[in-house]
Amino acid sequence: MENKKSSEKLLANDSHKMVKGGLLVRNQSGFSTLYRLVDLTFISALYYLSSSYYGVPFGDLSVLLPLLYVIFFQLSAEAIELYRSWRGERTIEMLRAAAITSTISAVVTLTLGFFFTGYIDIPSPAILLWFASSFLCLLTWRYVMRKLLFRLRKVGMNSRNAIVVGATTLGYSVVQQIIENEQLGIRFRGLFDDRAENRLPHEFQNQVQGRIEDAIELAKRNEVDYIYIALPMNAERRVRDILEKCSDTTASVYIIPNFFMYNLLNARWQSIGSVQALSVYDTPFQGASNVLKRIEDMVLGSLILLLLLFPMCIIASVVKLTSKGPVIFKQKRYGLDGKQITVYKFRSMTTQDNGPNVKQATKNDPRITKVGRFIRRTSLDELPQFINVLQGRMSIVGPRPHAVAHNEEYRKLIKGYMLRHKVKPGITGWAQVNGLRGETETVSKMAQRVEYDLEYIHRWSVWLDFKIIVMTVFNGFVNKNAY
Repeated sequence: MENKKSSEKLLANDSHKMVKGGLLVRNQSGFSTLYRLVDLTFISALYYLSSSYYGVPFGDLSVLLPLLYVIFFQLSAEAIELYRSWRGERTIEMLRAAAITSTISAVVTLTLGFFFTGYIDIPSPAILLWFASSFLCLLTWRYVMRKLLFRLRKVGMNSRNAIVVGATTLGYSVVQQIIENEQLGIRFRGLFDDRAENRLPHEFQNQVQGRIEDAIELAKRNEVDYIYIALPMNAERRVRDILEKCSDTTASVYIIPNFFMYNLLNARWQSIGSVQALSVYDTPFQGASNVLKRIEDMVLGSLILLLLLFPMCIIASVVKLTSKGPVIFKQKRYGLDGKQITVYKFRSMTTQDNGPNVKQATKNDPRITKVGRFIRRTSLDELPQFINVLQGRMSIVGPRPHAVAHNEEYRKLIKGYMLRHKVKPGITGWAQVNGLRGETETVSKMAQRVEYDLEYIHRWSVWLDFKIIVMTVFNGFVNKNAY
């Protein structure tokens, strides 16, 4: 009975990604503990070597700087999923994740370390040498380890034999990923299905090695390490029967669920007592990711506000002197989880629509003031929203917030519209740097913007945030569609 229960449990924690686009949440590698220990060893050793080189004496406070770095390195690593399994991905992606983690940790450590300059007497060259050597060392040892594992797997070491049950589109995707990625260390041993050949989809004919019973027999003879079951969700009885038979083998059994019929948004498994629940629509900002995103907003938001304080004062003065009305325009918009927030902008119109009927700005809109036309075209009217960022209502990067009236209109017309509120709204976003700014006079334009917003939520990483910020600086401020 116990074997049956364990065999029926959805084994979603596969040690690698088997289907393009990813299976639910990426699992941490079996090497994760080793990687953590090696990283911490390098970071600590290089700190003391750099300090010794410049003759810095070791004192009680000498551990403060490396302690800050280690804390933020671990937070960043969790958010970026640095210690997950990288079996099925390119080496450059793994190195990029390590580089981003190291860079973020260094920037945050330097920023916070500035407030302890009276207590930490370490010369700048020693700190720079430590950061630079740590950066190079963390990337180098990962690259060497990766190449070593590849060589071992290609000659048959650290490899496993696998079969796929289910001649389906999903099953075929699994097969292709196994074959195309030798570095996975998985050897494909056959595709199995009970249907007659004339009932199989055309692309799977002549590719099935036998019936499911044959697959079970292979596993019983210890010729198979992994069994991937890729049957449709409506085949529950067949899956139960297969799992019952697999419990008489020593093979590791994985169910590749047919959840891809849905547009999963940061899907992950959640434990409710002893019950496993799958979140279909979820936010990427949980735990360490949420902390890292907030640190990113606070650090960058504070620096940007300091840099823009004088220009903002000038803009405020010009707005006040050239037209009647308040300097700051406040409007209710939907924030995180669809809760209403107050968003700040420099006033650019003669009217202040903030009710159930809000008309979007159009080309040559008579409501827009002369100064307002300039600050809207250059996005300078959005600058007060950095105050919203420090308040925690918005992020620097995220889906742009729409007026409440527009949200209520488009949620009825566009499928998945409200999912964009699974994260905080942003001053700039993935849709905006891809040219989707300004008026959305058709539903299709708004739908395209929503598509980019959901893609951002699905793909979120600190690297993507930095990329969007850089794209905004170089080509996102001025736009012909911003009226």
